[in-house]
Amino acid sequence: MRDPAVLLATAGGIGYLPKAPGTWGSLAALPAGWLLVEAGGAPALLAAIAAGFAAGVWACGRYERLTGTRDAGACVADEVVGQWIVLLVLPLDPWLYAAGFAVFRVLDIAKPWPVGWIDRRVAGGVGVMLDDVAAGLMGAALLWLAQAALAPG
Repeated sequence: MRDPAVLLATAGGIGYLPKAPGTWGSLAALPAGWLLVEAGGAPALLAAIAAGFAAGVWACGRYERLTGTRDAGACVADEVVGQWIVLLVLPLDPWLYAAGFAVFRVLDIAKPWPVGWIDRRVAGGVGVMLDDVAAGLMGAALLWLAQAALAPG
């Protein structure tokens, strides 16, 4: 944890929690995302996503080189960024954030196309981050469409 890349890649050590580190990383993203939106709205969350992606590519790539692993479970910076992408389309509502969490986790675990394709074909820090970005974009699109379909009138 002395290496800043390890600290970033594991979201401050959250990735080392036992059982389902990706789920822990996604959960940790919820209050952080809420605070970002409260502080600066969607632009603040979008800036955090961009910075998190860039930092995650570097940190997760370095983590892979340090540990000799590919897309290690402890590397959860990708879950944080992917979860934040889903939150971009949601208003600040605990129930909708819970729905966003569930949708993102299902997509991240099931890895439908193109998420699974990216996971298998794109290596290094970019690959670690990009499949979760794809899952986040899919989740955001699904939730946006659901909100549009359920909106009155």
